[in-house]
Amino acid sequence: MGIFIAFALAGGMAQLVDGTLGMGFGVTSATVLLYLGVAPVTASAATHAAKLPTTFVSGISHWRAGNVDTSVLWRLAVPGMVGGFLGAVVLTNISLASAKSWMSGLLVFFGLVIFAKFGFGASLIPTPRGGHTVRWLAPIGVVGGFVDATGGGGWGPVATPSLMTVTAHEPRKVVGTVNAAEFLVAATVSIAFFTSAAVHDIPWLPVLGLVTGGVIIAPIAARLAGRLPHAPMGTLVGGLVVLVNSVNITAGLGGLPWYADAAGLLSIVGATSYVAYQAWQRERATVGTAALADAELS
Repeated sequence: MGIFIAFALAGGMAQLVDGTLGMGFGVTSATVLLYLGVAPVTASAATHAAKLPTTFVSGISHWRAGNVDTSVLWRLAVPGMVGGFLGAVVLTNISLASAKSWMSGLLVFFGLVIFAKFGFGASLIPTPRGGHTVRWLAPIGVVGGFVDATGGGGWGPVATPSLMTVTAHEPRKVVGTVNAAEFLVAATVSIAFFTSAAVHDIPWLPVLGLVTGGVIIAPIAARLAGRLPHAPMGTLVGGLVVLVNSVNITAGLGGLPWYADAAGLLSIVGATSYVAYQAWQRERATVGTAALADAELS
């Protein structure tokens, strides 16, 4: 019961982040499962199984809140389903050691993507320029689906900043569209994994906990999209993902002396906390300036 409650809390927090920032549930869930020693293909399969009900409820909640552009949704989701299926096939057919190194490295990268986006307002993923066109939505979907399946997460970090570049939508509508499309991608990836041996080793109790917490929080997160302080939340999530997966990578390489581990962990925690605080200060100043400008216009 304690494991279920712990994972329900983790699922709720991950969905709160994902539903308000447009990224985080898959990356966070896969990171936790990989850290607990779950095989990479099983971790990705479990994460996508957990995503099915959470992304369904989240997508419906965003749709009801008016946060979904259906024309963009289908042009993004269908290529994402293709990329997700291919990614699941690739992950199922590579060795355990290679898969763990790939997934941990990919999760570190996406942790850095989230950290850079919300901590510094920078993007580590090149995003296309030139406005909303169909030709950009398909590549974004294929790449996002592929890395989501092979890394256990990554749909949001690829799709959300890209859509903010190639569409003129406000952030809440981008987040809502990405969340709704994620359900279709997660369903396709789950079907691909469920036809392989990966499903037999899924730790169902933690998955049920992730689902329960995520489903409860999803409607709340949809309502809070655009209202919570995005910058510090995103920065802390990115730093946490980098921290945990860095531990996975060093452990796979034979580990480091305890003092080197301690110094590295403290450095990441300290840097993350400092950048999150600075990002929060900048966001408060920006909101204050915008409110002042609105007051002057009125």
